[in-house]
Amino acid sequence: MATYDVNPAAVAHARRLIDGRQYVLDGDWGSVQPDAEAENAYLERHSFEDFAAWHLGLTVGANDGTKARYAFVYGDLRRVHRSALIACVYRAAEWRHKAVELAAHDLLQRLDQMAGID
Repeated sequence: MATYDVNPAAVAHARRLIDGRQYVLDGDWGSVQPDAEAENAYLERHSFEDFAAWHLGLTVGANDGTKARYAFVYGDLRRVHRSALIACVYRAAEWRHKAVELAAHDLLQRLDQMAGID
């Protein structure tokens, strides 16, 4: 099983987006989650550093500048999705990636507070 480090740049990016109210509260994450085609299109216009900022996890041992390096996407490459953060919390907890789970949980709490969700 792969192991992951938390990506501090992604956490900071997500916080900025949340603070700027660049988020989606309701939605079906499965239907808007970026697929390989969307990721490739994004990478044609952006750097791997920009791409990395959308992923809470860094795959230990994977090379920088490859899509395999980045995991736990939390948005549609434009906005944070609440359902994506929930998916990150769930998936990280399921596979015992505690640091990523806690980072996603903290971001979810920040988003809920910003959105006025009790």
